[in-house]
Amino acid sequence: MTDQWWAGVRERVVAAGAGPEGGKVFGALGHRWVLEGPLARGELAELEAQIGVRLPEEYRAFLLHVGAGGAGPAYGLFPVRRVQGRWRWEGDGADLADLSRLAEPFPDQGPDPKLLDELLDQRPEEEDFDGTEDFDDAIEAWDERWESVMFAPERTVGAIVICHLGCALREWLIVSGSHRGTIWSDGRADDVDLVPLLDDDGKPVTFARWYSDWLEKAERTAMSAP
Repeated sequence: MTDQWWAGVRERVVAAGAGPEGGKVFGALGHRWVLEGPLARGELAELEAQIGVRLPEEYRAFLLHVGAGGAGPAYGLFPVRRVQGRWRWEGDGADLADLSRLAEPFPDQGPDPKLLDELLDQRPEEEDFDGTEDFDDAIEAWDERWESVMFAPERTVGAIVICHLGCALREWLIVSGSHRGTIWSDGRADDVDLVPLLDDDGKPVTFARWYSDWLEKAERTAMSAP
């Protein structure tokens, strides 16, 4: 079923990119409607052997039948490439994912909400300081505490960054654990915690739904009359 899901998708992407309004699709200036070639089955097997985990079915089928990355949501789907004999995902923030820990289950829970509220309440305000230098020191110390909680490495084990939305906002694909195959939004740069993307029925969005929803909207924009 996952193989059939992607039938004709590569051709649809190419057609949308050639549409009269293709340049108006958000992020098109980044991915330029270019799709990298699909992975061979041997390459996918080598990738999964390196990371020690089988990728979610919808995504691995995409890699085999559509492309290894490129045109996609926002500024594009981060491509996975072999560089100097090792596989890795490339893109703005792709290195946030620890490829040595992808087999570990993505955590079911984030930081204690009370802890986050306490930290936010403790954020220094400039008017509480006599000098700019003292405030700068205080906000730097607070930033370090905040990032140590929000960006702790164990927060994103079992997941890869697959998309950049701009302004350090990203989306992740969960590859291990109870949330395997779903897409999560990462707004931590704006002090918003990691959260799953949900559809209109409140169900977690999986990779295939995430990509196909983007393509359908992109086609409507690209093919509209100028």
